[in-house]
Amino acid sequence: MFFKFTTAGESHGKALVAIIEGVPAGLPIDIAAINHELWRRQQGYGRGGRMKIETDTVEILSGVRHGKALGSPIALTIENKDFVHWQDIMSSDQLEEQPKNPRHVTRPRPGHADLAGGQKYQTRDLRDILERASARETAARVACGALAKKLLATFGIEIKSHVVKIGTHPEHLLVKTWEEIASIPKDSPLNCADAKAEQEMIAAIDKAKTDGDTLGGVFEVVAKGLPVGLGSHTSWEDKLDGRIARAIMSIHAIKAVEIGDGVANACKRGSEVHDEIFHNGESFGRSSNRAGGLEGGITNGEELRVRGYMKPISTLRKPLASVDIDTKESSDAAFERSDITAVPAAGVIGEAMLAAVLANEMREKFGGDSLDEMKRNFDGYQNSLTNY
Repeated sequence: MFFKFTTAGESHGKALVAIIEGVPAGLPIDIAAINHELWRRQQGYGRGGRMKIETDTVEILSGVRHGKALGSPIALTIENKDFVHWQDIMSSDQLEEQPKNPRHVTRPRPGHADLAGGQKYQTRDLRDILERASARETAARVACGALAKKLLATFGIEIKSHVVKIGTHPEHLLVKTWEEIASIPKDSPLNCADAKAEQEMIAAIDKAKTDGDTLGGVFEVVAKGLPVGLGSHTSWEDKLDGRIARAIMSIHAIKAVEIGDGVANACKRGSEVHDEIFHNGESFGRSSNRAGGLEGGITNGEELRVRGYMKPISTLRKPLASVDIDTKESSDAAFERSDITAVPAAGVIGEAMLAAVLANEMREKFGGDSLDEMKRNFDGYQNSLTNY
């Protein structure tokens, strides 16, 4: 059995849609918890005007009865409230006449999917590309991730994220314990565990906004309570670090992924890198966690730590140079309403994607058509580890 999902929908279309498979029968489904995750995705200092328009909430269409999963595919939808202003432009019907302002896009943005997508799909209106390439799609991912989080929580697994760098602030990536991350105030403007660094980040965002520019940064996602043995060393496609890297890299504007201290470790000697093993009389442990909770593509029982590196958003108020695809003349790139930075939101999306990967690993290893059956399998495996 696998946990998997697919999404559909355009940025200014009628709605976003998702279908999730592999949720075991009997799992409690809390719509308020899903909506809370959607709310978290919309927060963060430096977000744009779209966040003032949308108040994302989910409607479940199938797969849930009386608050519990049926074991069948779950379908859900998230309304795009801005669609009211785009009904003709984004209509799925053939129009008898063109809208007065069709909002055609012919000036691709450097760093976006506009030009490469237009060439690939042979469209002369780049809106056909940018509507689906927009990060608006990630709202559906977060809703799916909320279901994955619920499943993981049933087995004592928690996932949190925090911002460790925006632009050049702070100079070095923040290193914080689980307890420090869990203590971040709910009203933190950047979901950062260091108040001084957060103020530096805010000042940098304000400066970028004044300059008509954007900023990238780094977030970290941490999973606590994972059992030993998720993932596998036996095949490249089963290695958990590879699956995680793919999932995090699939998030819009993420250009690099790091597990544990992977980047710094590449410049050190082995004696400075590898986490020494001990036994406390009851179980095995590690003296450190530079590996980030994974060895050989398998969880080792330590906290799983993953960092996503986000490039600056490619829609700038002070546009970069581009070329009109129709006239072939030099022109400023098109501007679509956007953010100055979205690193905190990317962290929430990173939580959702990591949760989906881990939920799939749990389903692969422990199976079960119902939650109770899955729990029995899990408990039996955990008991076997005590005798190892």
